[in-house]
Amino acid sequence: MTRTVADPGEQSDTLVGHLLELKSRMTRALAGVLVGFLAAYPFKERIFSFFIEPMTRALPERSSFIFTNPGEAFFTYLKISLLTGFLLAIPVVLYQFWAFVAPGLYKNERRVFFPVLILSIFLFLFGAAFSFFLVFPLAFQFLVSFANEEIMAMPTMKEYLGFSLTLILAFGASFEIPIVCMALVRLGMVTVEGMRAKRRYVFAGAFILAALITPPDIISQVLLGFPVWLLYELGIVLSRYVTPQEAADSESAEEES
Repeated sequence: MTRTVADPGEQSDTLVGHLLELKSRMTRALAGVLVGFLAAYPFKERIFSFFIEPMTRALPERSSFIFTNPGEAFFTYLKISLLTGFLLAIPVVLYQFWAFVAPGLYKNERRVFFPVLILSIFLFLFGAAFSFFLVFPLAFQFLVSFANEEIMAMPTMKEYLGFSLTLILAFGASFEIPIVCMALVRLGMVTVEGMRAKRRYVFAGAFILAALITPPDIISQVLLGFPVWLLYELGIVLSRYVTPQEAADSESAEEES
């Protein structure tokens, strides 16, 4: 059987075409984020007030948010508006990403890839909401409890935004564990039996990770550690329905034969 060698000129044209397509898709996605940012910026104070509500409820009466340098409030509002604009533009960003990737996938890969993409976004947003509505109130209530007559709690806008986004990203990424488990099984890097055998190590590692990421209180550590372990168990259950890549390729070859 002779192997067809692609013309270098054709490869170059294809590469340039892909790069131009990528540039076009990224431009449209960024335009969607820009539109979302412009729509969110007039409501920046309301959005920030909603974002700091878990801390505001935990603060004593005399305490309030402050900023310690002239540009801190402006850049904090800018960041929160940009983040809101990105959330508003998620449908546009996902569509542009899908439109760029889909032509290079086989039909059976398209049927799997798109639901997995939507599921990963849903899990991330669910993890972020879990941290904001459940973990934040409990964690901030504990942290603010150290304030007294001599020590007043006066968090800065910049530090609160950075601290909160770190927790949100940590919880959102943790809720992607089932997707990671299925991807590793699909690639043949691990097996379902191997993941079952490592349950005890994952259980211990989940709480070690929670201790490193979350504030130093047992409540937030448990609220992150247990979901990580449970999501790992969910990943094991879902991975049972995933066919490793080598087995899938051999089945396809047999069908073609």
